[in-house]
Amino acid sequence: MARYTGPKDRLSRREGFDLFGKGAKLTRLGVPPGVHGPKGVRGSSQYGRQLREKQKVKRLYGVLEKQFRNYVEEALKTRGNTGERLIQILESRLDNVVFRLGFAPTRPASRQLVSHRHVLVDGKKVNIPSYRVKPGEIISLTPKGLAVPSVKAMFEIKEFKLPNWLERKAAVGKVVSEFYSR
Repeated sequence: MARYTGPKDRLSRREGFDLFGKGAKLTRLGVPPGVHGPKGVRGSSQYGRQLREKQKVKRLYGVLEKQFRNYVEEALKTRGNTGERLIQILESRLDNVVFRLGFAPTRPASRQLVSHRHVLVDGKKVNIPSYRVKPGEIISLTPKGLAVPSVKAMFEIKEFKLPNWLERKAAVGKVVSEFYSR
């Protein structure tokens, strides 16, 4: 599938917070992008607020419009809360699980780890970032993936908080249960 390759600063400025984990490298976060950005933001309608939230979720998980629409349609077909089901679907993507396990510093970095074939799911190489991880599957990194400097740096962080639906021991993680429950 495709992914957004344009300026990431612009997206973060549009949403008003750091979407891609750039931290201090992010410039002018308080000013919206575009030629009219510094003049201020006008009040938005209910539709505008809903659109901003949808765009924020899309950009946070690195999904383009068509794929996001497919996820929404799938969430609408299930019983229960559609919004929670949509978040469950997005959280179960392999690139997001690699990020949540603490193998990569950001979601784009975890997507790159997956697409460069550094991630094993139940012992098999998987290079599809949108692969849906099921409960009970074991996610690990290849020896070459463990040698990546940003991955090494992530393993040195001791106070990393893991979601309750994941377990991790060293460079091996396991999906314990259904994803994202409030």
